[in-house]
Amino acid sequence: MSAITAAAAAAPTDSTTNFTDILKNSVTENFVSDISISKIIITMAISFIIGFFIYLLYKRVFSGVLYSKSFNVSLIGMTMVTSMVIIAINSNLVLSLGMVGALSIVRFRTPIKDPTDLIFLFWAAAAGIVSGAGFFTLAAIGSIIVGLVMFFFIKSSSVETPYLLVVNCDGDTSELAVHKQLNTSVKRFNVKQKTVTNGNIEMTLEIRLHDKEGSFVNQLSGISGVKNAVLISYSGDYVS
Repeated sequence: MSAITAAAAAAPTDSTTNFTDILKNSVTENFVSDISISKIIITMAISFIIGFFIYLLYKRVFSGVLYSKSFNVSLIGMTMVTSMVIIAINSNLVLSLGMVGALSIVRFRTPIKDPTDLIFLFWAAAAGIVSGAGFFTLAAIGSIIVGLVMFFFIKSSSVETPYLLVVNCDGDTSELAVHKQLNTSVKRFNVKQKTVTNGNIEMTLEIRLHDKEGSFVNQLSGISGVKNAVLISYSGDYVS
């Protein structure tokens, strides 16, 4: 009787130990201490190809004012560096925990002016993560799909070029004359800023032109009371 009791008491301990061993093995099996040279070369090569694809697409669809080649090259570097980090994380459990703690204190202060640039940054990082994890098919097909979507919506879509018109006039009468002239000369306009001082009214207007015709600026300058009129092309961002 005592032998049966002892066996029954030992049974839960054995099952608990076995479950712990299974859990431990399932975790440690996902980490390999030895990284083959071929795996490193293949992963880094695929990361470079995907990063270069992102580089070419960004250069093709860029529509801002100043193109930054250094930022574009950094997209290739981000893809490759991220994939290298993921390879290291997959190789060692302790290293992966330490890497998470180390990367959590990294802060980047580079300002991103265009939201599209932020999409390319996340794309490069995600492609590096997926490539480093070994999902090469997902990285390639996903990058092609994202690239087609970005190209279609950024490059193929027709966007009206915005312009800023800065007009200085001497009073309300000339201001009304300017508005009347704009109603017949441009598609649409709206006042972004208006500064009134003694004997001078300065207006900054955002306008959309008919077929990029800017000859109406001379007509505005010829209105009585208008001191000067300047037409400026800009990217659509305005800070008052």
